Amino acid sequence: MISTVFFDFDGVLTTDKYGSDTTNRYLGNATGLGFERVDRVMECYNGELLLGRLSHRDIWPNLCRELEADIDFALLDEAFRSTPMNEGVLALAWRLRGSFRLGIITDNKQDRMDCLRALHGLDGLFDPIVVSAAIGADKSDGEIFRHALALCGLRAEQCLFIDNSRRNLETAGRMGMATIFHDDEINDVERLSLALRQSLDAAFTA
Repeated sequence: MISTVFFDFDGVLTTDKYGSDTTNRYLGNATGLGFERVDRVMECYNGELLLGRLSHRDIWPNLCRELEADIDFALLDEAFRSTPMNEGVLALAWRLRGSFRLGIITDNKQDRMDCLRALHGLDGLFDPIVVSAAIGADKSDGEIFRHALALCGLRAEQCLFIDNSRRNLETAGRMGMATIFHDDEINDVERLSLALRQSLDAAFTA
């Protein structure tokens, strides 16, 4: 029986497919450097940031040097806060709260998630919130899913995972989790709600 529903973050609980796009778009606009230029330089550090091997503060001097601009580090927090939350999916999560345990599993930067957890009170709805940068592992090999299961003391068969990446869902599915694909381009929350209802009803009647 499914007792826990895990959500991906970007592209599911937010309306931007990638958190990097949100951050780099804001920085590009705020500095006048443009998204493409900022994104090209930031991409070089993205993998290390996602696995917590580097922080944004670590890379900031190099970033400024490569962009040939003295960028105020405070802009980064503003960039994080510009993240467009997916209010429809959040409302759906609130409806599930009480009947199911809810969590987040996300490949993400630690400082960004710390900012958004505080800004939107995410800890009041989701527990646990498992961030790749915090544990040094992402969704590619399943380690982050194993970590989430261990935190909750659950078997994979007791969990359902929602993501906008089919590759990530395949990894979770091979472990035994039920999965639902959410198409971030369409962002059909009613379709997601129906898929959830069907999956959860089936779990209860199995």
